[in-house]
Amino acid sequence: MTDNFAGRIALVTGAAAGIGAAVAHALVEAGAQVIAIDIDQTKLDTQAQAVADLSGQFHPHVVDISDAASVNQLVTSVESKIGAIDYLVNVAGVLWLTDALDCTDKQWQRTFEVNTHGVFYLLRAVGRVMRPRKQGAIVTVSSNAAHIPRTKMMAYASSKAATTQLTRTFGLEMAEHGIRCNLVSPGSTDTAMQRQLWKDENGAQAVIDGDLKSYRNPIPLGRMGQAEDVAAAVLFLLSDQARQITLADILVDGGATLGI
Repeated sequence: MTDNFAGRIALVTGAAAGIGAAVAHALVEAGAQVIAIDIDQTKLDTQAQAVADLSGQFHPHVVDISDAASVNQLVTSVESKIGAIDYLVNVAGVLWLTDALDCTDKQWQRTFEVNTHGVFYLLRAVGRVMRPRKQGAIVTVSSNAAHIPRTKMMAYASSKAATTQLTRTFGLEMAEHGIRCNLVSPGSTDTAMQRQLWKDENGAQAVIDGDLKSYRNPIPLGRMGQAEDVAAAVLFLLSDQARQITLADILVDGGATLGI
C-alpha cells in the first residue's frame, strides 16, 4: 500500500501532535515529502527530529489555517519551491467541552474558524492547483460526533458535521477532475485532546465503558483508539488501493456509534 507514496508531496494540518502527527509520521515513513502544518513551532520541531531518519522528508510550516491569505500563500509557496501537491490531509481541530448555554461566542467562533473554515480554505486552495492536473487525493479527519449528538460538544459536533458535508460536496464537484475526497471519523482516541477530558487516571476505561447519563455509548471493541489506527485509515484512502473510493466516511471508533 505504501509504494505509491515515495516522492509524493502531502500537506498535513495539525501535524505537531496527536492524529496529525501520526499521519505525518506514517507518510514520511512511506517515503513522502510532508508539508507539516501547525501553529505550534516547538512541537513541529520535535516531530521533525522524530522522523529525521526515515525515508521521506518533513517540512514544518507554522500557519494558522483559519487565515485564508496564509493558506493561499503556503500552497503557492509549496507548488513553486517544492513541487506539485499530491495529497491533502485535514486534521487540525480544536475542542472545548462545555454545556450549550455556557458556550461563549469566542469558543463557538474559534471552533468553526479552525474545524470548518480552515478546511474550506485548504480544500479551495489545494483544489485549484490539483484540478488542472486532474489527479489528487484528499482526506478530512472529521469525528463520529458528526454522526450523533453529544452532550457538552455542541460547537465541536456542529463544526464537524458541517465539515463532513463540506468535504463530500467538494468531492462531488472534484470527481470529474479525477480528485478523490474522503473522510475518516474517529471516535475517542488516545491523544492530548482526549486526555484533557479525563477526570483521573481511569479516564480511558470510563470512555470505553460509556456513560448513559451523558448519552455516550460504550466502545464495543473494548479498547481505546490510537492515533495510528486513524492514520492507517487515512493512508489507505490516499493510496492507489482506494482509487475507486470517493465521498466515503470511514468510522474509526471501535463501533461506538454503531455504524451510524
